[in-house]
Amino acid sequence: MSSDQQYPYGTHDPYGQNPPDPHVTQTWEGQTWDTQYQPVVEPAQQDTPQAPHPQDTPFPQAAQYPRAAAETAYLPPVGAAPAAYPLPPEAAVAPASGPVPAGPVPAPGVPVAYGPQGATYGPAAEPAAPGSTAGAESAGIGSTAGAGPAYGAPTTLGNARVTDAQRARAEGRSPIIPPGMQPAGLTALTGLLLAATAGVSEYLLLVPLIALQALTAAGWFRLNGMWPARQGIALAFAGGLAADAVLLAAGREHAPAAIIGTLGVWVLLTLVLQLRSHAAADERMHGLMATIASAALTIVAAGFLAAAPDAVAAGGAAVAVAALARALPLPGAASAAVALLAAAGAGIAAGAVTGAGTEAVLPALGAGVCALVGLRVASYDYPSRFVHMTAGVALPLTAAAPIVYLLGRALG
Repeated sequence: MSSDQQYPYGTHDPYGQNPPDPHVTQTWEGQTWDTQYQPVVEPAQQDTPQAPHPQDTPFPQAAQYPRAAAETAYLPPVGAAPAAYPLPPEAAVAPASGPVPAGPVPAPGVPVAYGPQGATYGPAAEPAAPGSTAGAESAGIGSTAGAGPAYGAPTTLGNARVTDAQRARAEGRSPIIPPGMQPAGLTALTGLLLAATAGVSEYLLLVPLIALQALTAAGWFRLNGMWPARQGIALAFAGGLAADAVLLAAGREHAPAAIIGTLGVWVLLTLVLQLRSHAAADERMHGLMATIASAALTIVAAGFLAAAPDAVAAGGAAVAVAALARALPLPGAASAAVALLAAAGAGIAAGAVTGAGTEAVLPALGAGVCALVGLRVASYDYPSRFVHMTAGVALPLTAAAPIVYLLGRALG
């Protein structure tokens, strides 16, 4: 909006100090903080017009306002005039007449800290020494001395996440934590089911065997820190089911070829799936190793289906009592010795029931050793409760499956 539209009856000048000049264009005459230090133009520069170029033809309108054109067309650039005045140095503002505001009075030569409009001016606070809370208290952001911990310097990288195993090592605790009595009870239940159904029917043996394979597939991935891994778990579990189907179709006499063939097919399938992955190279390698190991353990667990019924009965009973004995609150060496003795005794008892006699002691003792190895693996690197309830339940029996098959076949 122009001044004529805003004030139709003349220029707004309530004090009458600046009467309008009809020969001069309207300019802004308000004083701001920086207009006092604009470059000063010498009078000689204003009165001396520049000679026009021969090729230029003046317009008729330019002849009507020669002085206005001379004043506005030949101003030097800002900062280029030698007569420009520099800004004055900053100094403390003298207090106005009237009541003196509360606060410390700045001494001569002391820098002044300027705050927001309306704030009380005072001397700038001295920087606090490192490790002291004087600066924080003067700014109003600290607490009393000794009331809180001293904070270190800020960082841009942040703190790396400390794993449970690292925290356990820093606190002096062992990262090896046994699964405990509850997973041992589930292991004992699964082992006794394998021992009881082995001599009844192969199809009935599939019920605890499939549950064992599912726990093995899920527990191994979680034990390696990979969760969720639905595709890898499903792939490993499918390998175990495929091995069971091939064993049932081929028979126990072709068990090695069935297990090794199924394992080879699943390794190839895992390689193809990992090659199609768009993850980083390290992640793909980690996933490949975990999937192959999980599939191998799940397929090897099918050895219970291929072993002799007497060997399965002795091995299942031995793993059951060895897991329970290992969970007892005993010293390490004594616990292992008690577990092996219990496994041998379970083998003798199973041989007496099945008619195998003392020949069942060797498969039972081998299964007990493998059960201790499986428990040790499931206890490594500060495992979680989920690892204990999956890998801690399944690995003692899964590790015993190859020994049970081999020793049972050697004993006839």
